[in-house]
Amino acid sequence: MNIALFVINSILLGVGLAMDAFSISIANGLNEPDMSHRKTVGIAGTYAIYQFLMPMIGWFCVHTIASYFVVFQRFIPWIALGLLAYIGGKMLFEGIGKMRGKANGEEISTGEKLTFGTLMLQGIATSIDALSVGFTIAAYKPAKAFVSALIIAIVTFAICMVGLLFGKKFGEKLADKATIIGGLILIGIGLEIFIRGILGV
Repeated sequence: MNIALFVINSILLGVGLAMDAFSISIANGLNEPDMSHRKTVGIAGTYAIYQFLMPMIGWFCVHTIASYFVVFQRFIPWIALGLLAYIGGKMLFEGIGKMRGKANGEEISTGEKLTFGTLMLQGIATSIDALSVGFTIAAYKPAKAFVSALIIAIVTFAICMVGLLFGKKFGEKLADKATIIGGLILIGIGLEIFIRGILGV
């Protein structure tokens, strides 16, 4: 494989893998439209790090404990669904509570700030299926697999920054509805990963 084709393949892998993180980035931006630039970069960077680590872990597993890794892969859709349904459900109930409070004339605050723990769970949930990329890059030498994962991370960072900025912009306009929409997005992504994983597509 020549260098240009290798880079293109890695970029395309990155785009495909970043779509779930992109959607969650939008949800986070919707929920926290006043998010600082530093936090925005930190969130996108976190997703990028996870998208770098998971393919590398998958590559390592293929070359060491392949049989156990194949068994673990069956649980990936369930893990992603559980994590995203939990996080999305919390946002959904929070949003519904805010809507009820508004109907009763209470003052409505912005969405609950994204905590470090929740960000870690989101990172795992959106990148865990990237473990399977270990099979895709299994033929690569360690250095080549590292570069491929690095390209995937860079693409993820750029895409997630766009998602966060987009979500922040519309989060200001949607106000109290943004948390509900964000929660529904997370639950929808969890279901999408689950169905895709179960059907093997």
